[in-house]
Amino acid sequence: MSDSSDALQMRRALALAEQAWRAGEVPVGAVVCDAQGRVMGEGANQPIGSHDPTAHAEIRALRAACAEAGNYRLPGATLYVTLEPCAMCMGAMLHARLARVVFGASDPKTGACGGVLDLPAIGVLNHQTKVEGGVLADECGELLRAFFRERRQAARHVNASSSESP
Repeated sequence: MSDSSDALQMRRALALAEQAWRAGEVPVGAVVCDAQGRVMGEGANQPIGSHDPTAHAEIRALRAACAEAGNYRLPGATLYVTLEPCAMCMGAMLHARLARVVFGASDPKTGACGGVLDLPAIGVLNHQTKVEGGVLADECGELLRAFFRERRQAARHVNASSSESP
């Protein structure tokens, strides 16, 4: 896909991340497209609301895309996600045999595409997935920073209110 196609799909993932935020989830969104750029599946982060630690945006998008394809393998497909995937999600992407993973913001705490681990770089795997990071990184990163800034402010407000109680 072209840089403009990558940016277009990342903007779609950002819109899903904003939906996750409105639902009280960490704002991460993901979109899976086939080799022709057709959307096969998408997902917004939902582990809190679904009480499911695997309900990351990437996993939800993969599940939808695999259901659409009628196959757990998605050769030729690209997954776009606003935050560098964690080890669980990257493992699922490798099993799905995606052609590409494109992410926005890097994750130095749990990222598995160079942040903390670099799963795609393991040369002994029987399938290689190309990974590209930094697409709309500033926008993706700012959405996450704004979310956590709001959460910290809300927590400070609650703590200040409770300390004022008799």
